[in-house]
Amino acid sequence: MADAIETKNLTLTYGDTIIINELDLRIPKGEITVFIGGNGCGKSTLLRSIARLLKPRTGAVLLEGSAMAKMSTKDIAKRMAILPQSPLAPEGLTVMQLVKQGRYPYQTWLKQWTEEDEEKVNRALKATGIQDLKDRTVDSLSGGQRQRAWIAMTLAQDTDIILLDEPTTYLDMTHQIEILDLLFELNEKENRTIVMVLHDLNLACRYAHNIVAIKNQKIHAQGKPEHVINCNLVKNVFDMECEVTIDPLFGTPLCIPYGKGRCIIKRAEVGNG
Repeated sequence: MADAIETKNLTLTYGDTIIINELDLRIPKGEITVFIGGNGCGKSTLLRSIARLLKPRTGAVLLEGSAMAKMSTKDIAKRMAILPQSPLAPEGLTVMQLVKQGRYPYQTWLKQWTEEDEEKVNRALKATGIQDLKDRTVDSLSGGQRQRAWIAMTLAQDTDIILLDEPTTYLDMTHQIEILDLLFELNEKENRTIVMVLHDLNLACRYAHNIVAIKNQKIHAQGKPEHVINCNLVKNVFDMECEVTIDPLFGTPLCIPYGKGRCIIKRAEVGNG
């Protein structure tokens, strides 16, 4: 399968601090790829660089074989959308106005707002379940509602590649699953390439075709969740002891961390002893 995105010898820094070092990465087209790793390992930094929001110190990012550094911003925006972490909207902006921003790459002096633009915006509002919020201001929404509004804007952009940095932040369990199901359907039905940063390892395993585990400025492991997620990886990447079993509903790896808490099994064993 062809690569949607490729990095070659990519080094990313903040000041003099190296965050990602000489990284070679291939992200397959038409699949869901999830970046995992401990806090501060460079997941979000890598995603920002792929979206050309952060200039690399060395190396290159290729978008379907073309060097992104040589592409226009508008051309990239027609092919790739990104939802960054904790985005901010101008005060007083309505949900409808925000979502309409997703159609900006398609506007020109000769081609203003069209029926197609309207259809894409309405479809994004419906997909994220916020049609009834379209006249509300973004700053009046709850955290979860605000996150869905930003995701709607990303969907309205209607690109083949969608990058999302922790898209389930601020969402309760129900809305986490709804958003991830929506992204899964976009991949299944429309062959969209989805690249996400997720903190929940079990949800990452459930939805990803391709896991990229990052540690020490490099790729620690990459592949299908069932091939790469095990106790050793979790210990090495997250410094956490755990058991890895099989999710009884989906057959994907299920991480059960050790830690303190009520232990019903042991108490039952003591009671029966």
